Amino acid sequence: MKKIIIFIGLFFIGLGLNTVFAQGCEDGGGGEGVNIFGFFQPQYDLKFNGPDAKEDNTFKFKRARIGLTGSIPYDFSYYVVLENSAFVSGTGNPYLLDAFISYKRYKWFTVSVGSFKQPFGQEVNTSCSGLHTINRAFVSDQIVAPQRDMGIMILGGDSESKLNYAFAVMNGRGLGVADNNSAKDYIGRLTYKPLDFLRIGGSFRYGFPNTDLKDDYRMSYAGEVQIDYANFLLQGEYIYDEGDYNRAAGGGCGSDPISLGEKRHGAYVQALYMTSLNIQPVFKWEYFDAGMDDLYFSVLTFGVNYFFNDWTRLQLNYNYRAEKPVEIYNDDISLQLQVKF
Repeated sequence: MKKIIIFIGLFFIGLGLNTVFAQGCEDGGGGEGVNIFGFFQPQYDLKFNGPDAKEDNTFKFKRARIGLTGSIPYDFSYYVVLENSAFVSGTGNPYLLDAFISYKRYKWFTVSVGSFKQPFGQEVNTSCSGLHTINRAFVSDQIVAPQRDMGIMILGGDSESKLNYAFAVMNGRGLGVADNNSAKDYIGRLTYKPLDFLRIGGSFRYGFPNTDLKDDYRMSYAGEVQIDYANFLLQGEYIYDEGDYNRAAGGGCGSDPISLGEKRHGAYVQALYMTSLNIQPVFKWEYFDAGMDDLYFSVLTFGVNYFFNDWTRLQLNYNYRAEKPVEIYNDDISLQLQVKF
């Protein structure tokens, strides 16, 4: 296995492409000096608890982030983001979300060091302000956790490239947590565009989230596809995960971790169409199998996005959940307004 990982890493190094993957929560911007960016997502949630219970509802910030980015002549750039939503941190205090330095002398070979997203999965590596539904799929939040970690990454490619790659060596413990063993996680993602409107790709992860004992390994892999033709967008992804996992690492954007079995997997498919009125209907189907007899469910998301302009968006989602073996009352409606700057 170690020889395979080393070979894959050397293969990625030799590809020679430009930067494309969003290591942070937002794409950020360049230029010398300091550039301020961010976005806010005030949201209203209504949860249906059944005919004999009152409905839970709340106003909250899904995310409230502000960051700094820029370039230092001639070869370095920096990227720093704070999460300011008390609903995410649970403490009411802002905390450091992303912070990394990139060496970009060669456009085909970028090196980033610091805290950033794992280069695993299509939906996780979509910038948070660019998600097509208010919530990521459950499989993305749980299996890819921890979504953020400390480490070093090489990456390359851009939106015009047919081939894009990223390969990282990371602690495997999550955001702001020191490693507790001598082993590291090896994570990579590769995408290819055989046609202008078609992109396919895959991701892998191998590591030791809690100890460096041989039997405590974790292995994950994913396959993804995207069709982007005219105003129509179709995306799908399958993720498989087995072995040990970090039980303290929550899912993305404040999602609570759940107990997982020895082998777990899930997938999603989502379809969108942008109309001439800047209204975008969204349909998403997903399932998640936690590898335990009492935790398998599917979710249907019916939504609509309205774009006031390039910086302001309104999203409305209804999530219908169906559990096995017993379905429970836990459907919900969410309304979110987003402003970017």
